[in-house]
Amino acid sequence: MTAEIDVAVVGAGIAGLTAAHRLRAAGRSVRVFEATDRIGGRMATIRSAGYLVDTGAEQVPERGYDTTWRLLAELGIDRSRAPRIEGGIGMWRHDRAHPDVARPRGLLTGAGLPLAARWDLFRIMALAARHRLDPHRPEATPFGSATVADLARRYHRDLGEYLFHPVVAAFFGWDPHRSAVAPFLSLLAAVGPATRWRTYVEGMDTPARALADQVDLSTSSPVRQVVADRDSARILFEHNEIRARSVLLAVPAPVALALHANPPEHELPFLQACSFTSVVKAHYLLDRRLAPRGGGRIYALLVPPVEDPTVCTVMFDHVKHPSRVPHGCGLVTLIANPAVVPELLDAPEQEIVTRLAEAGEHYVPGLREATTRAMVSRIRYGLPEATPRALGLRAGFESRLGGVVDYAGDWVKLRPSSEGAVCAGELAASRILDRTTQPGRQRV
Repeated sequence: MTAEIDVAVVGAGIAGLTAAHRLRAAGRSVRVFEATDRIGGRMATIRSAGYLVDTGAEQVPERGYDTTWRLLAELGIDRSRAPRIEGGIGMWRHDRAHPDVARPRGLLTGAGLPLAARWDLFRIMALAARHRLDPHRPEATPFGSATVADLARRYHRDLGEYLFHPVVAAFFGWDPHRSAVAPFLSLLAAVGPATRWRTYVEGMDTPARALADQVDLSTSSPVRQVVADRDSARILFEHNEIRARSVLLAVPAPVALALHANPPEHELPFLQACSFTSVVKAHYLLDRRLAPRGGGRIYALLVPPVEDPTVCTVMFDHVKHPSRVPHGCGLVTLIANPAVVPELLDAPEQEIVTRLAEAGEHYVPGLREATTRAMVSRIRYGLPEATPRALGLRAGFESRLGGVVDYAGDWVKLRPSSEGAVCAGELAASRILDRTTQPGRQRV
């Protein structure tokens, strides 16, 4: 059977859309299939009555995101549409928020850490700088298979309890006892201080929407199965199927494993080892702007697990950028502690809203009274969990990609970020072009 299209991309997250954009520019016929009615994946935004609610990713750093910024420039999205975040990051301790987390001056002010813990943090930062950690090759570090918890045990106790553990819980949804420290430190070293982090004025789905405008996209089109043949693959839907010369599974690893009917044996170990953490958020649309207890220009308040078993992060979206809310209003997002996410993931929405608000009231006085409406975001496959086993298998898996069915996503790089997803999408497009370029057919 002749292939109907050159490439079918399954998944309209940033990785799949980036790959489709590159392949279309190279002259290939490409179609993107998204199972839901929304694009952007973990970079999606809900718009409601003047509020912009980011359901997944929260920021885009200036540093360490070179591929992303090149793509944004190409799409005509300049830095005025992604200004620096106005507030800082705080750490909750001793019943108050301590500012300056992820800022150089935090080593001086403490950011909730005692002097001995700050000295240990300086030692770790010096070690990371000396080895020039590469976020694209997180396995190539001196930390081996050590977990975040393993590293924390070597240093001052507070460094783990009041920095490492709350940061990995807040930004990755990770269990520090399961997740390798190498990707964590590699990413932190790459992105630099929080003073240079930015957000998209029009919502975190800004690049996804710009990419979607340039590709052939079908939403609400769930794929049931992908079957690879020698030179093409069949994509099966509920009532029909199509054939493509190449298929790109730009979905989380567990979803890719479930969709791909006949993956090569050498791909299975990493696909099976690449687990994901889930994320549950409750967004509270407020009739006024609220601040953390004690005040301060904080846009993200990290709550260590030793302080609270229910909430790990409080996001003040109206501080992150005023465009997120109507004039005079507020928006606060509470992110559930990874320890309680399994029991909340399938819970009724009102139960999640109530439970998180009860805990969040301690950090945001007046939260329940000011709430006019609340909504819940659940991301079953939130971020790739870089376990030591997955880390050990990653490089071998990536080096052998390039078949009829390929993969894209931040999990391929074990770099849990939009930059990881964009890089994976670009590399997947290059592999597909290499495989499908025929003699006499010029590559673009």
